[in-house]
Amino acid sequence: MRLKDKIAIITGSASGFGKGISEKFTKEGAKIIMVDINKSLLKKVSKDFDQDHFVADVSKSSNFRSLLNYVNKNYKSLDIIVNNAGVTHKPKPMEKVTDKEFNNVFNVNAKSVFYCGKFFVPKMKKLKKGVILNVASTAGLSPRPKLNWYNASKGWMITATKTMAIELAPHKIRVNAIAPVAGLTPLLKSFMGGNTPKKKQAFLSTIPIGRFSTPQDMGNAACFLCSDEADMITGAVLEVDGGRCI
Repeated sequence: MRLKDKIAIITGSASGFGKGISEKFTKEGAKIIMVDINKSLLKKVSKDFDQDHFVADVSKSSNFRSLLNYVNKNYKSLDIIVNNAGVTHKPKPMEKVTDKEFNNVFNVNAKSVFYCGKFFVPKMKKLKKGVILNVASTAGLSPRPKLNWYNASKGWMITATKTMAIELAPHKIRVNAIAPVAGLTPLLKSFMGGNTPKKKQAFLSTIPIGRFSTPQDMGNAACFLCSDEADMITGAVLEVDGGRCI
């Protein structure tokens, strides 16, 4: 029960890594506001976990403001925010990525972290406590070809994590990131540019430990970094990648 009675917001929590993190946090005693844009799936998953939920598009300022109002109305405190929601564009040469695809990637992957700071950091400052965890990617540390602007968005998130950490440390707010390798989530097919055995094997050949990451892997790493056991850790980017970045 390492997160007993902690109040946590987890975005993109209806599937993939976000669902895995939510499951682990639930087992460790946290009370979660699960956030996702997929209303029907979010409702089902949050019911399965017996957790609260809030439907939101994290790329929109108005949605983040509404989420803050909801939290203020229904909860006395807030301990943890996990910025997990993320999207990618399909593998293609950088010049082939459309304006719409680029904007979607940066609005979800980068702006959501900006809005987290804009709307929730003042609350954490008043509380004089808090943990923010950004779900980045090995793509931001060791980029793959043809995922250029997704790579860049995750690199942005890693730098944002470090600059948030150094600014917020005096306020007793810790900010870290995890950098997963491609995992068994709905985004895997998009990363690989298909789902054939050949493409899977080519992708796996770049991961020394020999398997994709799982939502459970991310839940375990996130739980540690958001727990009091990690009280001296801020500005870190934990590679949960089976050796991919070595």
